Amino acid sequence: MNPEQHGTRTDADQESAASSIVVCPDGPLIVRGEFEIVTPSGDAVPRERRTVALCRCGASAIKPYCDGTHKMIKFRSEPPAGKPPA
Repeated sequence: MNPEQHGTRTDADQESAASSIVVCPDGPLIVRGEFEIVTPSGDAVPRERRTVALCRCGASAIKPYCDGTHKMIKFRSEPPAGKPPA
């Protein structure tokens, strides 16, 4: 039985898949695939994985990567109900 019949993907399938970005509610951006992260000056930011979590809250100690601080500061990606965005 091949992996597709079980709903799983092989390494070859994952390598050929397009890059994707998942916006986690109240959390980071999960980026998968082949991509480059660069600084404002154009220098490449080192990365060792095909999947990374990028900080959206601005409080991570390892920016641009997420360190989970968004949970401690209660970061919310949506404004509270009834409040217009800033």
